[in-house]
Formats: sequence, C-alpha cells, structure tokens
Amino acid sequence: MPVRLSVPKENASGERRVALDPTVATRFGKMGLSVQIEKDAGAAARFPDAAYPDAQVLDTTDVYAQADIMVRVAPPTPAEIEQLPEGATLIGFFHAHRSPEVVAALQKRRILSFAMELVPRISRAQSMDALSSQAAVAGYKAALMGADLSCRFFPMLTTAAGTIRPSKVIVIGAGVAGLQAIATARRLGAMVEAYDVRSATKEQVESLGAKFLDLGVKAEGEGGYARELTGDEKKQQQEALAGFIAKADVLITTAAIPGRPSPKLIPADMVRGMKSGAVIVDLAAEGGGNCELTEPGKTIEHGDVIIHGPLNVPSQVALHASEMYAKNLLNFLTPMIQDGEFKPDWDDEVVAKSCLTRDGEIVHAPTREAIQGDAS
Repeated sequence: MPVRLSVPKENASGERRVALDPTVATRFGKMGLSVQIEKDAGAAARFPDAAYPDAQVLDTTDVYAQADIMVRVAPPTPAEIEQLPEGATLIGFFHAHRSPEVVAALQKRRILSFAMELVPRISRAQSMDALSSQAAVAGYKAALMGADLSCRFFPMLTTAAGTIRPSKVIVIGAGVAGLQAIATARRLGAMVEAYDVRSATKEQVESLGAKFLDLGVKAEGEGGYARELTGDEKKQQQEALAGFIAKADVLITTAAIPGRPSPKLIPADMVRGMKSGAVIVDLAAEGGGNCELTEPGKTIEHGDVIIHGPLNVPSQVALHASEMYAKNLLNFLTPMIQDGEFKPDWDDEVVAKSCLTRDGEIVHAPTREAIQGDAS
C-alpha cells in the first residue's frame, strides 16, 4: 500500500492557506505517494477540490484517520492530533514552546513531528526555509499596508496642482521580510531608509536602492539572527533612531526572534515624536510587537500616529503563500521518500534538527527545556 499523504483544511482563525497546492500535490503523487485532501481544504486559497485531479477528496474524519503523513500550515490543536493514527508523521508550523498541551498530545500519540520553523538556516536548506518564504510575503504586504494607511502618496507626483514630494519610509530589520518591504516601497516610489544591527545587511539594503542607517550598534548572532542587545546598546540604538523616525511618513518594523518576544525598539516617547499622520506597521506583532504601543491584531491611533499590528500576514496573500509553502514542503520531504517509502535519514542535519517529537519523546532540546522548565 502506498504511503498516504494527507492535507487537512486549516481551521485556525483567519488562516486561508493550504499546505499543498495542486501542482505540488501532483508531484508527490508521481513520487508514489497517495495524496488525499480534506474537502474544501484549498478553497480559501482559491484552489477548489476540482483543481486537485490527482488527489482523493475525503471528509474530515477520514483525512485524519487514514494519514501516514500529514502536512499542514497552522499549529494543530490537541483534538486534531488525537484524530491521527498512533505513530503517524505530522509536518507543519508548531511554535511548540507556546503550546505545551500540543506537545503532550504529540507525545501521547507517539507522533513523529517535524516543525518547519526549526529547519536549520544553512545553504542546503534554503529551498525548505518556510520562515523565509512566508516572511517575504509579509514584507511585501507590509509596504502595501503602509501605503494604504498613510495620508500621503508614496511616489513623487508632478501635477498641474504642483509637485508632491515622495514619502519617506523607514524599515527596521533587514531580514527577508524587511528586504521585501524595502523593495516594494521602492517600487511604489518612496524614499527608503533601513536599519539592522547586523552590519552585513548594509550591502543588501543598498542594492535595493535604500539608504542604510549606521547607528554604531552591531549585534551579529548565530544562524543569521541578531543577538540580544545590552542595556547600553539598546539606549544608544533608540537615541540614534529617534531623530530618523521623527522624519518618517511610514515606519515598518520587522525585528523578530523565533521563540522569543519581539524586541521593543520603539518606545512610546519615540512615537510621540513622530509627525502627524505617520504610520507604523509592526510586522513583529505576533511576538508582542517592536513598538511599545502595538496592540497585536488591531489598528490604533496614538495621538496623530497610526499603529497597525497585523497578525498572520502571509494568509492575506493566500494563493501565492500556499504555493511557496508547498514547495518548501516538497523540498523538505523529497529526500525522505525513497522508492515510494518514507525513510528519514537521521544522520541528515536538516532532518535531525527539524524534528520536534519522536517515539513519545521531545527531541528538540530547547523546546524540551522550555516546557519542562514551565512545568517545574
């Protein structure tokens, strides 16, 4: 019997993505897997059931009960895990450090789970990096949100009524999301400045036509992330940033560290120093926000400044975000499929480091320590 690869309909609030688009589903079928999708699994991403000609469409109960491997987007609930056969494999985003009850359910059912957010950021795994693919979607959308909320044009306009100067956009954080926000804001005609504590990003920022703000604070860390700043560094950073941000029409913040609260880079007094009608788009709202005043999931006004704290931004571009995520999954799973059988190589760094639970144990050490620490 071929390995059964299941795709459920996402039930998390506001989640419109689907784990497999029709093209990737067909490719898995050609690898010898039996692909089965839950009815209307792709509908919210504009992939109707008829778009999956090579997949079997099942009801909710069967798509779980018949799964050998299940791929999904949003973290599962304990109730969803309970529907899986004992010993099945589950792949998706988990953010397990926030959900000890989900990890407990994985252990109880002896589920082999792989967390896409744990895929190591090494050259060989770039095509599997779902954090980056979804961050690119978020960065693109952030620039559009800023333009939409702003009371000013982004581009310079020369009209019979006079010349309108272009908006000034500042992007904090030059990771994947930040770089995509820079590129999109530039395409819209804005003047763009950007800052990152990793000085190595200067060349990337300037290659996109933006000005890099050198504040004299550098904090390169491991795995492509910035290390946490010291108290003195944070003070120096905020003092230097304040003058630039006071002149911004739109501020986009993207500084996030997986597994930790978002660093607070924009205090309330800095917001009060911004110009009337300025906009803050806080892409780090999922982790509490980079701005001290951000309310995750809400758009508020503080004085004359609009602060937007969007959640699950990639889901707003559901079709393309799903296609990108599906390719991440394809590239992640393909090396584990040999002659139609599921055979993960535990000596492979990507496989070993992305594994969350196996044989009823939490094998990802930081998650195990975080949960056991919470329990104690």
